[in-house]
This record gives sequence, structure tokens and C-alpha cells, in this order.
Amino acid sequence: MSNEPILFYDIPSTAPGCAWSPATWRIRYALNLKGLKYKTVWVEYPDIADLCKRIGAAPSMIRKNGSPYYSLPVIEDPNTGTVLSDSPLIAEYLDAAYPDTHRLIPPGTRTLQKSFSAAYDDATDPVVSFIVPAVARILRPRSEEYFIRTREADFGKKLTEMEPTGEEYDVAWKAFETGLGKVSAWMKADEPFVMGDVISFADLVVAGEMQWFMKAFGEGSDKWKDMLSWHNGRWAKLIDNLKKYEGPAEETPDL
Repeated sequence: MSNEPILFYDIPSTAPGCAWSPATWRIRYALNLKGLKYKTVWVEYPDIADLCKRIGAAPSMIRKNGSPYYSLPVIEDPNTGTVLSDSPLIAEYLDAAYPDTHRLIPPGTRTLQKSFSAAYDDATDPVVSFIVPAVARILRPRSEEYFIRTREADFGKKLTEMEPTGEEYDVAWKAFETGLGKVSAWMKADEPFVMGDVISFADLVVAGEMQWFMKAFGEGSDKWKDMLSWHNGRWAKLIDNLKKYEGPAEETPDL
């Protein structure tokens, strides 16, 4: 097998370090954890579908109306001729194609990894009303317009009207804290990762989400500072434990 860098397709932002998407962060962590060579290719939101069709990446899902939905991450591995979308499938591929590297999905844990990801999404659903409007504020102009237009169609309301205010804000934010508390309770207090002291894909799911919150809310924001204090600082510790696998910060590409 040749040793060419894997092409890793990601969505740029104006946030520090450029990378922000929770789904793509899972694979960014994975590639660095495995020590694999890769090159980031930045793709604006409106260009994702055309890119995927051009390189042969499958849609990540099929909408209820039967239309394909294309999203990132996508990898293109010149060493094997593989083009793949959807972060769990990419993780499985990287384990199979590069078996001598760190296993993201240890043998016998595939169901655990998938179940954890689904349960995590359900537990943290209250954050949606906060994070979606925040994301729009860190995107570059072409992606920002696309994101706002499509998300407003999905949610049936203006993003500027999406974040709760007053008492509703406090209730929704507390519900998010409680949801993350459920996730924390699934893990032992004295163990840093879902599988104890072993880093697995489930940890990359959570850490990718934490990167999302940090970049979208802002590292100096009250929201992010509040989150870092929750659950005995578990989420701050997780980010710190995986910091060596973030890779180098990348610059926002020229407009």
C-alpha cells in the first residue's frame, strides 16, 4: 500500500483554528489518534453535494421525500481508492484499512458505539435551539447564507427567533445541563473515557460536540465557561485529554 495523505473534506469557518463541525471533528480526531497522514480540503456548504457526486461519495442519508442528503465528513483515500462518507462508516473503514493503528471501535463494541452515539444525541437535544443560531454566526458568507436558508426551512422559523429568551432560556439551558449530566452518569467518575482508560469512537463523538460548542459559542463566552464547570469539570478534562489529537490549527482559507 502506498503512503499518500488521505484527503479529508471539512467545512471552514471564521472561528479560531477553522474546524468547527462536530461530525468532521470526530474524523479529525480519529486521523490524528491513528497517526495517519491527511490533507484537509475545505468545502463550503453549497458545494458539498456537487463535490460528493463528483468524487463518488454516497449521500449520508435519504430524506423522507426520497431525496439524497450529502454532508461532510468525507474522506478520499488514494492508498486504497476508497471514497467514503458518514463518520461511523469512516471510523470502521480506518480500523479495517489501517489495522496496526489505534482501534476506534474495539472488537465486540460496534453496537455499544452506535447505541452510545444515539443516546448522547437524545440526551443533549435541548442544546439545538442554542447551537444552531450560533453556528450561523461563525460561517463564511456563502456557507452562512446556505445554512440560514436551509435550516430556517427545516425548523420552520427564523434562526434569529430560535434561541429562547427570559425564563424559557433558563429552562432550556438547564435541560441541556441535565442531559449532559445523564451522559456523565453513564461513565465512572474516576475514568476519563467511555470505555474507562481506552479512547474509542464514542469519546470522539462527545469531544467533537464539545469542539462544536466551544467554537460556535466562543471560548470566552459565558455559555462555554458554564459548560466547563459542569459535572466536576468532566468535559474540560475530556478536551484536555484529547488535545494532543486535535492536530495543528488550520487557517481559514482565503475568501
